Amino acid sequence: MFPNSILGRPPFTPNHQQHNNFFTLSPTVYSHQQLIDAQFNFQNADLSRAVSLQQLTYGNVSPIQTSASPLFRGRKRLSDEKNLPLDGKRQRFHSPHQEPTVVNQIVPLSAITFTLLNRAFTFFCGGFKLSHQILELFETCQQQISDLKKKELCRTQLQREIQLLFPQSRLFLVGSSLNGFGTRSSDGDLCLVVKEEPVNQKTEARHILTLVHKHFCTRLSGYIERPQLIRAKVPIVKFRDKVSCVEFDLNVNNIVGIRNTFLLRTYAYLENRVRPLVLVIKKWASHHQINDASRGTLSSYSLVLMVLHYLQTLPEPILPSLQKIYPESFSPAIQLHLVHQAPCNVPPYLSKNESNLGDLLLGFLKYYATEFDWNSQMISVREAKAIPRPDGIEWRNKYICVEEPFDGTNTARAVHEKQKFDMIKDQFLKSWHRLKNKRDLNSILPVRVAVLKR
Repeated sequence: MFPNSILGRPPFTPNHQQHNNFFTLSPTVYSHQQLIDAQFNFQNADLSRAVSLQQLTYGNVSPIQTSASPLFRGRKRLSDEKNLPLDGKRQRFHSPHQEPTVVNQIVPLSAITFTLLNRAFTFFCGGFKLSHQILELFETCQQQISDLKKKELCRTQLQREIQLLFPQSRLFLVGSSLNGFGTRSSDGDLCLVVKEEPVNQKTEARHILTLVHKHFCTRLSGYIERPQLIRAKVPIVKFRDKVSCVEFDLNVNNIVGIRNTFLLRTYAYLENRVRPLVLVIKKWASHHQINDASRGTLSSYSLVLMVLHYLQTLPEPILPSLQKIYPESFSPAIQLHLVHQAPCNVPPYLSKNESNLGDLLLGFLKYYATEFDWNSQMISVREAKAIPRPDGIEWRNKYICVEEPFDGTNTARAVHEKQKFDMIKDQFLKSWHRLKNKRDLNSILPVRVAVLKR
């Protein structure tokens, strides 16, 4: 963001990138053996290891850590791949140096081979095609190391500048940039912590942001453009970094945002199917214009909580309630400088549910289209189930109730018009019917358009 600045330790080492075989596939026609291997790798993911973690500087405190376990690794080749170089592993699929598979050779097909190919083709035309589309979209659109480096560079330099105004303050990167659910186009969310005690958002936070906004407009006008002070319930300064072209939202002491960043981050890396499913649902909601809290629809945060809730409430759950199993790690009383340590000792969740991504996407749409009772139930990730709505004023006469896992507020309070609520419900129902009939992601989300907007 600023010239001649030094980023220091990068947020993630290159090993953080998921160099799994399936995700290195190019969008070409695959052999039947490749399709079989890819689905095998996905459904038999290696979940035996706990979430291993790498270091990342966070708010100039202690390192944050991130999962380094590879996605969708199958039981095959686990032992003999350990010592292979990365390039060697990636040549398994679509490498000019790879050995041709049997199905690509001009040899007579035996009856057994022909039967296996027919089965693979049938499998591809059924459930696997949709799962493959979801995975391919995820690999293309997920936030990259370079994207996070740009945001971390801005955070580092902005903290240095803001500390000229508030010497004891710290600036934290929060939200989708760090919780594992970011895309290449995700904005950066920043939380400025000026003190450990709560800050009155209507008075004190606005005063602090007024000073920050003035600082941006004067001293940093060469590097920051379009700084705006937005006087919302939680006031923010919106601005754009001219160098990285990243849009940022900066708030003051919205501490719950720091806590839920690491709760969601743990869920994101707890089970291999969570991140691709969340990304495609966010893309779907954005395409159908139901993913914008400023326009009276669902925020991305509410959508993520809705996906996690669905995965928790399946007959064979894919996710548990982390706050119930690890109350000491996700207590709202934990001091801020210790919050980033919460995911460190949480192992992957070993679910018996073997549903593929296509079936899970269909199930998600069906659940909110036909099963969830919007009138009397509240979505609760903390409880891992739908619970009766509270009788408080914040919940009364609200169309959608999604419980914030830490402070218990309604994250979907922006949906305050019946017309917008009906539009959201209608889109769930229409998309479910369409996807159920077509089994093609393009029927509810044009993949090419989604990739261009990544």
